[in-house]
Amino acid sequence: MYFFVVAFLVLLLDQLTKYYVVNHFYLGESVPVIKDVFHWTYILNPGAAFGMLEGSRWLFVLIAFFVLAALYYFRNDIKAGGWRFQYGAALFGGGAIGNLLDRMRSGLVIDFFDFRIWPIFNVADIAICVGVGLILWKILETEFLASKEA
Repeated sequence: MYFFVVAFLVLLLDQLTKYYVVNHFYLGESVPVIKDVFHWTYILNPGAAFGMLEGSRWLFVLIAFFVLAALYYFRNDIKAGGWRFQYGAALFGGGAIGNLLDRMRSGLVIDFFDFRIWPIFNVADIAICVGVGLILWKILETEFLASKEA
């Protein structure tokens, strides 16, 4: 149950922030929040992380559907995996859906968090990264405990 709540909240926050940016900024506009440190910069990303594989819209759509199908297929394992695995999967799934919606609508992902030393990103990207981190943490913890017992 919490899986769906967390995934929905990620999706909602992602889509609301993107809606705000699209309706309050013009494309390419950059507004400093903390000058030379953090800006809100509205861009459209045609690729994946860091703009890689630009123009591969349908590949990313296919990957997102594969990820969502895998989350569904492994739902019982996720449920049994503990809170890190569950929340990680929910964050990952919610973020994947958020960016998938952008790709389905226009083929481009709306990005706006700009720390000037890192490529511009969005809420869905944060959720995906944190989700994968939680999943890896759980997997590494499980492997570490298993190796100590052996």
